[in-house]
Amino acid sequence: MSTDEASVSPLVRRICYVASYELLAIALTSVGLVVLGFGRGHSTVVAVAASTVAVIWNFTWTTLLEAWERRQESQTRTLPRRAAHAVGFEGGLILLLLPLVAWILQVSLLHAFTLEVGLLVFFLAYTFGFAWLFDTVWPPVRQPRPERSRIG
Repeated sequence: MSTDEASVSPLVRRICYVASYELLAIALTSVGLVVLGFGRGHSTVVAVAASTVAVIWNFTWTTLLEAWERRQESQTRTLPRRAAHAVGFEGGLILLLLPLVAWILQVSLLHAFTLEVGLLVFFLAYTFGFAWLFDTVWPPVRQPRPERSRIG
């Protein structure tokens, strides 16, 4: 079987990436919260809720960013633009999850904030490692760049 026959569409690969990333994230977050002394039930509810909110927020935030990006003179994803995307995503996610985590775990907003900061640090490393491993196990299919026509 050739590489082309064995490959799947980028959409199917992305769906597999998100599903496996979130399922493992739910398991790791649940275990981490249990280790910190929260009950298994509450920990799992927080993990599933956080995962759901993160997926919806990621889709929403990225859609908004890309719509803004299309209206810019340059659509190049520069380092400052990527940093703004990441900071905006993480900041928005903390704001969305803070009251939810405090309510489910029955802790103060300050305690929930410290948990969120810990999760943010964990997910920075987790995302890096997961993406690297996923790309190693299931490399993305590289499409050749279309050649630009030259006029004149």
